[in-house]
Amino acid sequence: MARDVQITFDCADPAALSAFWAEVLGYRLAAPPPGFDTWDAALDALGVPPERRNDASAIVDPDGAGPRVFFQRVPEGKSAKNRVHLDVRAAPGLEGDERMAAFEAECERLVALGATRLERHEPAPPLSGGFIVMADPEGNEFCLD
Repeated sequence: MARDVQITFDCADPAALSAFWAEVLGYRLAAPPPGFDTWDAALDALGVPPERRNDASAIVDPDGAGPRVFFQRVPEGKSAKNRVHLDVRAAPGLEGDERMAAFEAECERLVALGATRLERHEPAPPLSGGFIVMADPEGNEFCLD
């Protein structure tokens, strides 16, 4: 039996990082619980104090196909390379110069949102079509692949 998965990021600013990844993935912020029009109304009803309202955030695929992505505040910062990272498929079906040009355009868009470009790997057929390594605003590595 296949299982649903959730991808979880430990981070310093869940609201900001979830907004960034929503833009990267074409996701949206998760809706508040049933019966509430806003997260503030839900958190008020649950008695969550203002200083704890950025402890967590989640984004979801608007089509319901992709996994939920959850962001939770942790006290420590990132200290080493990710052991797991996301590959963002930014050029499906493209090859060669056209593929790399699509990556460059997406890289520029994401840098404007707060990402950092780390390195570009040129195509090396037959095993690699090329990719760009980036980091999100909190330093988590990901690839445009």
